[in-house]
Amino acid sequence: MEFRIEHEWDSSPVTHDPVTICLKPAKEGLLIAVNAPFFNDPPAPPGPSGEAFPGLWDYEVVEAFFLNDEKKQYLEVELCPHGHHLVLLLSRRRNIWKDCLPLSVQVSRTDSRWNGTALIPWDYFPPSVDKFNAYAIHGSGSERRYEALYPVPTNEVQAGQQPDFHRLEYFRPFNFSALMGEKWEQPESSLWKT
Repeated sequence: MEFRIEHEWDSSPVTHDPVTICLKPAKEGLLIAVNAPFFNDPPAPPGPSGEAFPGLWDYEVVEAFFLNDEKKQYLEVELCPHGHHLVLLLSRRRNIWKDCLPLSVQVSRTDSRWNGTALIPWDYFPPSVDKFNAYAIHGSGSERRYEALYPVPTNEVQAGQQPDFHRLEYFRPFNFSALMGEKWEQPESSLWKT
């Protein structure tokens, strides 16, 4: 399953090769693979590569969100070209109840592109995921860019509106069965039982 981020948050087209996100099945979880331009702006976060970094969204990052629309429970996974990551579990819009979960991430980089892969354990996903969105962020100051797989439609953008990746109403239907097979059932999560 492949997704291309071709628009900014407000539906304007991106001005570079789009970020590509591939989702692949794995027994232990969902494999996510990112292929993206490398802007190196802002520079790397100050923490060790390979570890969770709070506030990673303030750096160059690609994000994937998996939502249970009925209960408004969602998983946010962020990958950075410098090897950092951030995993958040949220219940209702912006209400983080667990963060900095461990994630094994591999990143390779050239001067112009980066590739990142991570295996997201099934335990991290809320029950009955049925919607998805993905984002990419890069740049500093007035050059900061916020890109969305499913952006705010042009006719719904308000004057002075700012990007907000937690606008759950713009997420679109997602079905794990299309990826895992019709008979597959999402494993129960011990994290989401609490």
